Amino acid sequence: MSHLDGIRVLDLSRLLPGPFLTMILADLGADVVKIEDPKVGDYIRAFPPQKAGMGGRYLAVNRGKRSLALDLKDARARDAFLRLAAQADVVVESFRPGVLDQLGVGWSTLSAANPRLVMCSISGYGQTGPYVHRAGHDLNYIGLAGVLAMGAEKRGAPPAMPGIQIADFAGGGLWGATAVLAALFGRERSGKGAHLDISMTEGAMALLAAELGNLDCGARPTRGSEALNGSMACYGVYRCADDRFVSVGALEPKFWIAFNQAIGRKPDVSELIAPPPRQEQIREEIAAILVTRSRDEWVAALAAHDCLLEPVLELDELPSHPLHQAREMFVTVDGGAAGPLRHVRTPLGPPARPTPPPALGANGKDVLAEYGFAADEITALLG
Repeated sequence: MSHLDGIRVLDLSRLLPGPFLTMILADLGADVVKIEDPKVGDYIRAFPPQKAGMGGRYLAVNRGKRSLALDLKDARARDAFLRLAAQADVVVESFRPGVLDQLGVGWSTLSAANPRLVMCSISGYGQTGPYVHRAGHDLNYIGLAGVLAMGAEKRGAPPAMPGIQIADFAGGGLWGATAVLAALFGRERSGKGAHLDISMTEGAMALLAAELGNLDCGARPTRGSEALNGSMACYGVYRCADDRFVSVGALEPKFWIAFNQAIGRKPDVSELIAPPPRQEQIREEIAAILVTRSRDEWVAALAAHDCLLEPVLELDELPSHPLHQAREMFVTVDGGAAGPLRHVRTPLGPPARPTPPPALGANGKDVLAEYGFAADEITALLG
């Protein structure tokens, strides 16, 4: 039995944060139904590249779900959604604050119909405050959160754009999932649901906990100046002869000694606390050595030395790496018309519902029937 068997989730969200959250819940066994606009559905369906008319990002974050197409601007559809919510455990939404109230299905209405309901509202800046109606995207959120300022190739360089959507996936999706699970547990004790206010900006800022601790101690943390973001030669990324890269994380003295011995450089533990100008010299010395061999040659040569050097894998190399193969990090999902889909699992384990991401409205009749709608009601709603 999966952890969330019997939990019903209605997902009104779009794009990445909410769908990633509800995929986590589906992986844990929850029954997740995407409630989508009949005309356009989840916007991310149309993003290229595509398989069978569905975007790769959509296919990646919507496994294990079903789709019901309802236009909440229509009175009949709104009333139908209220009936669904009265029987659901969780509603996830990512509209701008106030939009659901305008549609007549806001928190006050839903909680009155179902006091045990947990509703998770994901937004850029929160359900209250001066930015409540402000638009934004991931880059705006991590900029305002201070996360963007912390990444650069070296001291004094401009902030570097991260390769993934930190605020969407971590700030919204992961914190949202954590909050939903806690609220479901709390409901078992109190019998009452909750409205969860998840700000993606705040979720990203929370990831700065360690650096903000340094700030509180009088430091001025910024990009390229901290131990773990570029100031130390022992902790960084280096180019190899084949224009691929390795990551070096030899922070502790024993690993720094082992690393230098392995690459043929005289070890000096005092280098770990050397001032910035010396760190730059050390970095240049190491870079000159590592650029003489290919990435995989260095990985093979240093594998037995326990010195914290690992390859920087490109995405297409991940499925074939022996660690990820041994840990079965990739699962195959039946994509229907899209064919077999290779998905990465979450650290929580294999998905409990490895079913294909749904086509728009594909499961409407079944969902409504399971929620107690009569055949004539289903026909009136869906045609």
